[in-house]
Parts: sequence; structure tokens; C-alpha cells
Amino acid sequence: MHEPATLPVMIIDDEAHLRITAGQTLELAGYEPRAFESAEAALAALTPDFPGVIVSDIRMPGMDGMALLREVRGRDPDLPVILITGHGDISTAVEAMREGAWDFLEKPFAGERLVEMVHRGIDKRRLSLENRELKAELEAQQSAPGPRLVGRAPAIHRLASMVQRISQVETDVLLFGETGAGKDLVARAIHERSRRGGHPFVAINCGAVPESIIESELFGHEKGAFTGAVERRIGKFEHAEGGTVFLDEIESMPLSLQVKLLRVLQERSIERLGANVPVPLNLRVIAATKVDLKAAAEAGRFREDLYYRLEVVTLPIPPLRERREDIPLLFQHFAVVAANRSGLEAPPLDAGGISALLAHDWPGNVRELRNLAERYVLLGATCDYRLDALLEGVDSDSGDLALPQQVELFEKSLIDQALARHRGRVSEACEQLGLPRKTLYDKLRKYGLKAEDYRQSEAP
Repeated sequence: MHEPATLPVMIIDDEAHLRITAGQTLELAGYEPRAFESAEAALAALTPDFPGVIVSDIRMPGMDGMALLREVRGRDPDLPVILITGHGDISTAVEAMREGAWDFLEKPFAGERLVEMVHRGIDKRRLSLENRELKAELEAQQSAPGPRLVGRAPAIHRLASMVQRISQVETDVLLFGETGAGKDLVARAIHERSRRGGHPFVAINCGAVPESIIESELFGHEKGAFTGAVERRIGKFEHAEGGTVFLDEIESMPLSLQVKLLRVLQERSIERLGANVPVPLNLRVIAATKVDLKAAAEAGRFREDLYYRLEVVTLPIPPLRERREDIPLLFQHFAVVAANRSGLEAPPLDAGGISALLAHDWPGNVRELRNLAERYVLLGATCDYRLDALLEGVDSDSGDLALPQQVELFEKSLIDQALARHRGRVSEACEQLGLPRKTLYDKLRKYGLKAEDYRQSEAP
């Protein structure tokens, strides 16, 4: 997934012949050796988020390798440091590992051993930096005015634009999307971005509340309104005063209750069960459905007048299969969230993993992808982080995409990730992908990608 030539390796040794030999070995392997004759000189050149690894002798005049290791660990505990020890100096090697060294080389060592160790260190460093970048992105997301819609596909850009526009006007909204497509996230995004964001967001799954108590749940009741009503209860609508009520799976709401909901939408007031005095409401109602409500109304399963009252502003949520280029980014996003929560780390996806993600049809949409990312973090070590094993029992062959289409999606995803990783810097993306600049620009035109879109500080 990366070209070694873009990755530096610091070589620190007071002996010139070792610096030259190790540097030549790494250069032949495609890395960029940077030689220093002292630890002090290397530390002066060490930049934050250094993308490579450090290889240092332990025994040097001035600051020795152990002191260097402690200083580097203090600056960046995730930066791999490989220490070179003298022949038979096992106690020093053990101490170095306890101090946090990535690994150690015992003199004399073979060039192949050095290259193999650097390669593993580079992979570890890349994972650490990617996770660090995503964690920073997640922290920025928490300070944003609402939940973030992750993705770069045109469909998600249009959705984000509509969410922003709708949040600024006072209107009820109907969300339409398949199970797991993210209707609840969109509803929260609208709420948080609106002037109601500082007030309650009350979510109600109309299909999960028993029909016998749903009216009391929504509208509340007075003491003595029915057997067991020993005191007044404030309903969900009244509790959401000033904020937003989210009615998920509204197609499951009983027909008898739909009449009362229509009155709430029209009059902006409710009456508690057992009361005759209306309670005025100041709130927004967002409803969500996974079925065609117009067809349900025509079939008599949903009130037609309520449908027309709700469909003034309808916001379709695209299924995951219609924005496949976002799948690797979303997977990485969910994996970092799971890693933060669990304290575990998982390796970034390789080409085979990305191919498996793009080939799957995702009937459960974003929810299914999030669950897979969580399994990848929590259980991936048990199957060598193979996505095909984690997807076992699920048909991962897409019935809708021919092989050439899958290949194009895979290629587009790799280019998308390279541009995102290097923030739109085309020369660096070319080096990572191993493509001439003209070829990459041709592919950017083919897939409708623009390097400047990746230079923005925040995605919508």
C-alpha cells in the first residue's frame, strides 16, 4: 500500500562505516536513509509525526542509545526505535525492550534482518499515525455543532448540504431510507445544527413500543386516567419542549394514533390522557420510515392525510451500496471509534480487505459495516484480521456488479485514500500509488475526483 522510497529511516552511529553500510542496505531496499553521527544531531532533526523509524547504536559518546530512546519516548511513544547492541550484550537488550524499544539488532547483523525489522516498524508507524489522525478528526467532530456525516461520495455531499439547509428552517421532516442507512444519525445532525440543538432530542421507535401504552408514552397521562396511573406522567412530546421528537419506523404507528399525531402536527398541542386542557408545544417533529408511505397509504396501511402532512420535506438517505467509495473510509472511522472505546488497535486494511469490503452488498447498510469494524477490532486477532473470515456466513459476492466494475471501484477507492492521506498533494499520492503524474490525472478525470477537494481542513 505504500512505496518505501517515501519513508525515511534515521541511522544514528558514531562509526562512519556502519552508517554507510546500513544506509546503502536500506537505500537498496527502497527507503530513504538519513545518517547522523550523534543522538543530539538526530534529535535536532526529528520532526513531529516523523513517518519513519529510528535505528541507533546503544554505545555512543555523549548521549547514548538508551538516553536517546527515553527522549524519543517522551516526545512520541509510538515512534519505533530499533537499538543496535554489542555481541552477547543480552542484559542491555533486555533493558532496552523494557524501556520501550521496538526491537534490537545484535552485532554483527545481516542486511536482510535490518530491512525486515525496518519494514515491520514502518508498518507499525503508519498504523499509529493513521489512528492518531483519525482520533484528532474524531475529537474535532465532538466540538462541531452536530454529528458528522462521514464520506466523500456525491450522494453524501448532497445529503450534508440538505441537512445543513433544513436545520436552519422550522419545518417537520420525513426521512426515507433502508434499515441501517443512518436515519437516526441524520435526525440528530438536523437537530444539533438547528437553533433547537440546546434542547432535548427525544427518539421514539414506534415499532418497539407496545400499542397498549404508546399513546401514554407519547402524550402522557393524568393521575387516575386508567388503572395503574397513580400519578401524572409527562409524555415524550411534552418532555421534548423546545427540541426535537424523532419518530422512527413511523409506518408501525397504529392507525388510531395516527389521527392524534396529525392533530399534534397541525395544532402544535397535545392533551394528556384523562385531561381536557391542551398543552401547547414548541418542537420539531422528524419522522423516519423504511417503506414507501404513499404506497402504504394507498393500500390503507397508513393514513393518507398524515402522509401528505409529513411529506412536505422528504430527505432520502442513500444506501451504502450507492456510495461504495465511502466504504473503506467509514470502516476506518468505525474501527478507530471501536479502538478508542476498547483500548485495542487493529492493523489498517490491506488490498484484499478493501476488495472484500467493496464486493459485499451491505444489506444492513452502515449499521452492518459498523458492526463488522467492531468485530475487526475486538476479534480480528483470532483470524489474522481476515475480513473474509469475519464475514463468514455472509455472501460477499455482489450480484449487482460485474468484475470490471468492482475493479474500477477498488482502484477509485485506493486513489481516494491516497489523496486523503496526503491531503491532496498529487506528487506524494503518485509516489504512494506508483503512478506517473499524467496517469493519475487521467484517472482523476475518469472517476470525477479533484485533488483540491482533499486540501480542505474538514470534510462535511
